[in-house]
Amino acid sequence: MTKDTSEWYASWFDTPYYHILYADRDHAEAHQFMDNLTQYLNLPEHGKILDLACGKGRHSIYLNSLGYDVTGVDLSENSIAYAKTYENETLHFDVHDMCEPYKDKFDAVFNLFTSFGYFDESEDNLNTIKAIKEDLNEFGFGVIDFMNADFVIENLVPEDVKIIGGIEFHQKRYVENGHIIKDISFTDQGKDYNFQERVRAKTLTDFEALFEQAGVYLLDVFGDYKLGKFHKSTSERLIMIFK
Repeated sequence: MTKDTSEWYASWFDTPYYHILYADRDHAEAHQFMDNLTQYLNLPEHGKILDLACGKGRHSIYLNSLGYDVTGVDLSENSIAYAKTYENETLHFDVHDMCEPYKDKFDAVFNLFTSFGYFDESEDNLNTIKAIKEDLNEFGFGVIDFMNADFVIENLVPEDVKIIGGIEFHQKRYVENGHIIKDISFTDQGKDYNFQERVRAKTLTDFEALFEQAGVYLLDVFGDYKLGKFHKSTSERLIMIFK
């Protein structure tokens, strides 16, 4: 199954501007998170990890450097084409729709950096959980690293401007019909662009219901990349471990 390119994520994630806007992501923090997570899960040496919605592969590449056999998949053909330049015998990338099970079994499936809740069809969220379950081997763990929607909504910045590489990115944020929405507009080389990010404001309770429907079991919940305790009102992240 291939997503309709009219879906916001299919078009926005496949542009170079998405990567320009988010070029300042904290790689040290991401590496620390992967260190903490893999140690907590006690994954086997050279264990197999599926990085679901991997983008350009920043987590996959680092996980591979730790000695894991990593497959990164994403819907964006441009991102996967870039990531493939880093491939080796134990690091592979593939264009794949995360609503569908992949063709292999893994010791862990990671869905990181709020790469969930994009779909307009609510059953696609459930299908993704079911696909993760299908992708896990007998001893495998699923991990979803999502935003803490309660915290994000409470601390939402309605509007700001980021200037990167001479481009002024105008960002407007609001909540509408159960979604946290960001409108992004900018001009480059005389041409106007408008994109939107739209993510369902799913809470821990929402995920618990999805997990029950999918037949998976929630084992632990963390609220930050240091794997601190989750607090509904103050935690920035909602990190769920399940199998």
